[in-house]
Amino acid sequence: MFRTGKVLSLTLSAVLAASIFTGCADTSAAKKDGKLSIVCTTFSEYDWTRNIIGDSDTAEVTYLLGSGVDLHNYQPTAQDILTISSCDLLMYIGGESESWVEDTLQDAQNKDMKILKLFDVLGQSIKEEELKEGMEPEEEEEVGEEEGPEYDEHIWLSIKNAEVICEAICDSVCEKDSANADKYRANLEAYEAELKKLDEGFSEMADSAKTKTVLFGDRFPFRYLVDDYNIDYYAAFAGCSAETAASFETIATLADKVNELDLDTVFIIENSDDSIARSIIANSKKKDINIEKLNSLQSVTKNDINGGASYISLMNENLETLKRVLD
Repeated sequence: MFRTGKVLSLTLSAVLAASIFTGCADTSAAKKDGKLSIVCTTFSEYDWTRNIIGDSDTAEVTYLLGSGVDLHNYQPTAQDILTISSCDLLMYIGGESESWVEDTLQDAQNKDMKILKLFDVLGQSIKEEELKEGMEPEEEEEVGEEEGPEYDEHIWLSIKNAEVICEAICDSVCEKDSANADKYRANLEAYEAELKKLDEGFSEMADSAKTKTVLFGDRFPFRYLVDDYNIDYYAAFAGCSAETAASFETIATLADKVNELDLDTVFIIENSDDSIARSIIANSKKKDINIEKLNSLQSVTKNDINGGASYISLMNENLETLKRVLD
């Protein structure tokens, strides 16, 4: 698994204590203006929240991972910790990659903060990571480390999850700002219609697809998505894997799957090296194979957002790619 590394509670306490004396931990500009202060760790949370808030100037929404670093590699800065500490509403996934959040919350200054942990919202809908045929196994845990189930953190790639989560976000925002609840719920209703249309598009794509399997020469963060539409998959690594080098056995197994299933595409994710995909193709009997990208939405930058990137637009791009490849 990727590890962000736990931020020591002592370090967090020191940062927050120092801020009290320097004045850095004063309430944010948003709160001084009377706005609701909302912090989101991931892009999807941020975009869903913006759509629920709408054009209203009642909230300031902060996206922590706006530099493009993905969830698995993110470590909070001192300023991030201060922003979280004084916000009114914090939402985060709640998986292993965000273990640092628990330490941060121990020293939160705003004791009335609403905390929305999305793993808790989804409950039994979250999935354990699976080691599928051909997938490179993770390195074994060090002796003495606690072992437990590893959960797939890429919950946002299920549109059905998105619908559930958006309801919970709206409830939380309305709880913190009841005066504007009617506006938020109207915005949610309009956004849910967009999500429903997107879900229907994926269902239609999957129902009419001639090919029912995707193969990734890469990590595979799309398990929630493919499970929703009964699409099978093979991949070099699990979605949260820290491995970057595939063994010959993995390459050979995936190349055999290309042959067996007569696939004409090997997928990778955004910002990824295609060397493993090319090795799979080189070791298959078929040479007229394309490499295509799907966007996992875990490295979206503020510049991307300023350029018009949204949850709906990026998922629609994935939909169009899958239509073209699987038809």
